[in-house]
Amino acid sequence: MSFITNWRRSVKKNDNQTDASQARDILDGPDYTNQLSVINNSAMDPIISDFGLQLSDHGDAPQSTNPSQGCSRSELSLALDDCMAALDLFLRNDFEKAQARLRSRTKDSMYHALTYATILEMQAMMTFEPQHIQTAGNTMKEAQATCQRQRKKSSFSKSYTEEELHAEVCYAECLLQRAALTFLQDENMISFIKGGIKVRNSYQTYKELHTVLYSSGYSQGENHGHFEGGVKLGVGAFNLMISMLPTRTLKLLEFVGFTGNKEFGLQQLQEGSAESTFRSFLCNMLLLCYHTFMSFILGTGEGDVEDAEKLLQPYLQKYPQGSIFLFFAGRIEEIKGNLDAAIKRFEECCEVQQEWKQFHHMCYWELMWCFTYKRHWKMAYFYADLLSKENTWSKATYAYMKAAYLSMLTPDDCLTFGETAFTLFRQVPGLKQKIAGKSLPTEKFAIRKARRYLAESPIALPAPPLEMMYIWNGYTVIGKHKELTEGMLTTLNEAQAKLDSTPRSEFTFDDQCLLSLLKGLCLKHLGRHEEAEHYFTLILCNESQIKYDHYLVPNALLEHGLLCLEQGRKAEAIRLLETAKQNYKHYSMESRTHFRIQAALHKAKGAGENGINVSSSP
Repeated sequence: MSFITNWRRSVKKNDNQTDASQARDILDGPDYTNQLSVINNSAMDPIISDFGLQLSDHGDAPQSTNPSQGCSRSELSLALDDCMAALDLFLRNDFEKAQARLRSRTKDSMYHALTYATILEMQAMMTFEPQHIQTAGNTMKEAQATCQRQRKKSSFSKSYTEEELHAEVCYAECLLQRAALTFLQDENMISFIKGGIKVRNSYQTYKELHTVLYSSGYSQGENHGHFEGGVKLGVGAFNLMISMLPTRTLKLLEFVGFTGNKEFGLQQLQEGSAESTFRSFLCNMLLLCYHTFMSFILGTGEGDVEDAEKLLQPYLQKYPQGSIFLFFAGRIEEIKGNLDAAIKRFEECCEVQQEWKQFHHMCYWELMWCFTYKRHWKMAYFYADLLSKENTWSKATYAYMKAAYLSMLTPDDCLTFGETAFTLFRQVPGLKQKIAGKSLPTEKFAIRKARRYLAESPIALPAPPLEMMYIWNGYTVIGKHKELTEGMLTTLNEAQAKLDSTPRSEFTFDDQCLLSLLKGLCLKHLGRHEEAEHYFTLILCNESQIKYDHYLVPNALLEHGLLCLEQGRKAEAIRLLETAKQNYKHYSMESRTHFRIQAALHKAKGAGENGINVSSSP
């Protein structure tokens, strides 16, 4: 026991530095795979083997004091009430008031510390400003330290007070949120490994708390609902995120003890969002993000829009001018293909508050895509230009999109903007940046595509906005409306005619295959399946001729597989998807493609989770 106690003290003192260093060494070392077994060794990971939140014998539940016996319970209740009041201010766009209400108690109240850090992390996720990211990270570390001070001190006692249980769930949430920030930046759950012992500690803590919550010896305290909501948030988030992973990443995470069940994760989040607790809002936001973003960008574009609308409606009624909810209302209309209604919602979101410009930037990004779907290139350029001036997420991507839109206009039309596609494309490689030591996948893609403009006599890209639209799964959106899809097909045919009329170059086969992929998608959504299949097959026939855009082949297999699945040709679909997954590596946007392949295989096989046999448990 002395070793465990000393180890815990060391963790508290050193915070994340040692663990981050260990995880970095594991990933960067030559014996990476072998070193993973160190993390999985219980002798080297005592907090997990010893951590069990044990109940006392004879049904003696985790203790929670009554007001007559002490003040800890009432302090916890008051803190939760105060944090929910601050959250209410935040959702009404009173951002500074909300933060001021929380800031004064971040050193002594775990819930004030966690809520304050969560708001700052939301801000960092929206802006990607290095200063905001650093501030959010430091504040979340401080919140974690506040939770640590209120966690159970002795490992000898088997019972827990209600406050200690809340400290455990808040501590785990701090770790989960720090992992989520890295995940959103990298689009790769390998970041969970980089978190090393601390992320696995969060995962294990949630599992243990889930066991306590449903054990026969557990008795509900005054703040049981808030505790239960915290457990459901963590268990649900971990299960949902892990279940979406590509198989190769999932197998690696399994090796260090992670498993995920999609349906169970969604169930936990739905139950957590249904109650009026401190964490019901976060459960709701995770579900909305899944249905409106993750299932599109990292999936096959089949989010449950009806469920998203049901989740959003109560909040939209209570907070009719809440920026967060107006934004999601716009996104729901967008993915339904109701672009005019979506534009109206995003514009409304920008008008209701001026304090947090980052909400405006989120809307600008979606407005840019709405006008792209409508083929209103000038308006799409306008919002890309606003983003390039006001937001720092990816200057290279914004410059690329500006150039892409100008490339769709006539030279005379471009004069009014004071810049040309040619000069903007040339600027893109020099705008590369790193966030948390990583280059953004979208930025890497934009830089690779723009490099051809560095030549003395560059060969123009055939339809750059329409290609980037595929990267963000935009054809699933326009596919819901025949006129939008037909309009995009017309633009692609015009690009094809232009390509056919120009002399052959080293890019000809790449450009031809790109247009084939995009035309195949349009034809699929128009119900012209035989023609669509012809174009997907054409890419495979020209695979050996592709010189640069190697991502086209696995994506053609993916889209062909989805088409077969839509037609009920299940065995053929699985064969195509497995070929895409197994036979291609080291191409642009590979991680995102593997997420989509995994989602398609999940759909094809009708599995309850991501290829691993697990029970309905965390």
